[in-house]
Amino acid sequence: MAQPPFDPQQLPIEAIAGEAAVAPERLAAAWLRSRFAAPPDWLPEGGERALPGRAGRAPTPASVLIPLVLREHGLTILLTQRNADLTDHPGQISFPGGRAESWDKDAVDTALRESEEEIGLERRHVEILGSLPDYLTGTGYCVTPVVGLVQPPFAVTADPSEVAAIFEVPLSFLMDGANHQRLSVDLPGGRRSFYAMPYEGYYIWGATAGMLRNLFHFLRAD
Repeated sequence: MAQPPFDPQQLPIEAIAGEAAVAPERLAAAWLRSRFAAPPDWLPEGGERALPGRAGRAPTPASVLIPLVLREHGLTILLTQRNADLTDHPGQISFPGGRAESWDKDAVDTALRESEEEIGLERRHVEILGSLPDYLTGTGYCVTPVVGLVQPPFAVTADPSEVAAIFEVPLSFLMDGANHQRLSVDLPGGRRSFYAMPYEGYYIWGATAGMLRNLFHFLRAD
């Protein structure tokens, strides 16, 4: 699929999720380390229904890195905007990552390798905290979200064949249900619902927003 069969930014907002924001003390490195070391019982939201033409096919294994950058003013999440001419998810906001290769040791290795290739983030800057549940995308990927702390200073350089922009969003903004929009669209295969989290001209939606919702639930769980 070269482009999604609809423009999510032209759809009406059905609802705002509206849950209370994650407590500020939970958006700190030490607390996050302890949360991933001893995860609570929690319920992730489901992935996406396969788009027409993908149903019945085995999903392609992939990994993304959710990079939590340790900035002085608070943690941020580093995100990318994909090139508009890519085959899958063109122009969309995404985490650095991609499909698993046979030589990758595991999902973490895939996430770190892809981050090095896409944005030049060297793995020595990344402290892996753990992973969230796999997320199925409508385009046929089974994505493992790997969460890591990134300690500045570090350098990033976009691979121009894949990445159009690299930017950061405050973790506190993304971990607030008041900023989580719910939208739906009717497609030939049925009605599809998804989240969007617009931020300063960047339209975060779809699988990326879905994985952020699961990070949100994971950090809020008691």
